[in-house]
Amino acid sequence: MVKMPSEIKDIVAKQKPLPIATADKSGKPNVVFVTMWKIVDDETLLIVDNFFNKTRKNLEVNPNMAVVVYDSDAKKSYQLKGTVDIENKGDKYTSAKEMADSKKLPGKAAVVFHIKEIYDATYGPNAGKKLA
Repeated sequence: MVKMPSEIKDIVAKQKPLPIATADKSGKPNVVFVTMWKIVDDETLLIVDNFFNKTRKNLEVNPNMAVVVYDSDAKKSYQLKGTVDIENKGDKYTSAKEMADSKKLPGKAAVVFHIKEIYDATYGPNAGKKLA
């Protein structure tokens, strides 16, 4: 896993909603917005599965996921790529369930996103450059 530098972590923290991209076994993409999530540490995001359908099916057969964030004030964007674990018990699940319960949502699972790569997604000559 790689650590998010503080600048990127700050942008991730402000992103609402958070777009996440998955793909099925054949590579067919799927993108959804999530509004219930939090930063666990410099390498991990916790995403609550309330109503995932295609997303959950995709992650069960292909645990790769991508996230993109954008700071409109700084005009900077980053893409985070990594893998997920789906948890239905334990501390991360309890945290996800508490977040869901506070909004009267189902909280079916905790999707734990482990950041493996970070890319510059800001327009310009460094677009697509791997940062970590």
